[in-house]
Amino acid sequence: MVDLFCGGCNVGLNVGASRVLFNDTNGHLIRLFEVFGRMDKEAAFGEISRIIDRFGLSRSWEKGYAHYRCGSSSDGLGDYNRQPFLELRRAFNERKERDDLYYLMLYVLIVYSFNNQIRFNRKGEFNLPVGKRDFNPRMQKKLSAFMDRLKSGDYRFTSRDFREIRPEEFPADTFFYVDPPYLITCATYNEQNGWTEQDERDLLAYLDRVDGCGMRFALSNVVESRGRRNDILADWVERHPGHYRMIPLDFSYSNSNYHIKDKGSATREVLVVNYS
Repeated sequence: MVDLFCGGCNVGLNVGASRVLFNDTNGHLIRLFEVFGRMDKEAAFGEISRIIDRFGLSRSWEKGYAHYRCGSSSDGLGDYNRQPFLELRRAFNERKERDDLYYLMLYVLIVYSFNNQIRFNRKGEFNLPVGKRDFNPRMQKKLSAFMDRLKSGDYRFTSRDFREIRPEEFPADTFFYVDPPYLITCATYNEQNGWTEQDERDLLAYLDRVDGCGMRFALSNVVESRGRRNDILADWVERHPGHYRMIPLDFSYSNSNYHIKDKGSATREVLVVNYS
């Protein structure tokens, strides 16, 4: 399997493939995964704990929310963690050595940041604000399972533009999973012109190449969102009648932390496949 825009590796790690290539243009993310795949789990957790203590971040799983003057988990820990988080963020951005500690500091930043996201500005600095969570038991369990999974299979990581990955170099039974930035939506990964109409056209041409090699693909995308329509995607599917199938996906984001003003506007998420 090729997970062409792997993000958090959620799909590739849960597919029963003998080998998986994870690719993402975010080199920080890819190197973080490589660190988790290489490090001993006890050593990684120990270093994460030391980072939390060094900067005085909350440990709600040990001391409870009341200790930090937070009524409940829904109130969040942002007020308490704001200053320690900014100190960690500053130390991370100033660190020159790109060693294991650097990437574990990045992981702690992600855990304590807004919506557990990752974002860098044009200067290469991590610039998300503090969030309301900490390294709670759920996060610890997820990391433990993630590290175990990374060590259980033949997983490779690369940080390349998708156009540099040649489908012709893979076996005929390779499956391509493609979850790119969505052209007509706005998200952290799609800021600063991170995905353009030309990228969209190039990707669809790339999938034509995958199909031409006799391989299967699944493309996750959005065809309509807040009054906008992805005509490039829709027209591409229409040009392959009976061959490319657009499967509608019905998801609800009612519990999302994002505050969407026009919640009644239609968003049509789809999965486009070249197989039945």
